[in-house]
Amino acid sequence: MTDPNPTADLVDEHGDALRVCDTQFRQFGKHLAFAGVVRTVACFEDNGLVKQLCNSAGDGCVLVVDGEGSLHTALAGDLIAAAAIENGWAGLVINGAVRDSAALATLELGVKALGTNPRKSAKLSAGSVDVPVSFGGVTFQPGDILHADDDGVVLLPTEA
Repeated sequence: MTDPNPTADLVDEHGDALRVCDTQFRQFGKHLAFAGVVRTVACFEDNGLVKQLCNSAGDGCVLVVDGEGSLHTALAGDLIAAAAIENGWAGLVINGAVRDSAALATLELGVKALGTNPRKSAKLSAGSVDVPVSFGGVTFQPGDILHADDDGVVLLPTEA
């Protein structure tokens, strides 16, 4: 697991080489700051792949979920978050909605999402895993190092 660094300090250190996500997320998990290697899911109103990954070894990674910004259904809730904790994930960054927000606030996990919706998503596992996903002006590549806190989400520069 990667120890989180304040995102503002990382901007000061790396300047324009740091990729800063412009999406204005809300905090939902108990861990307000978290960091780790990026794994990704691209899906739309279907959390089957999110559930599968959170039920597998997380190795301190952060799962970045591109739900295309849909707030129509939740892509994670307390059960998926609990599975993520049990399996060693550092956090979830969801370009979409979550549910069970009161329970998420008590769980030892970093969770950022756009908002909430109590509606369940489809469970067909439609989508892709470990593919580049883009939102907020940045592309999240599997293997990137992500840091998140109250100020935002950043990706460290990749070494040439």
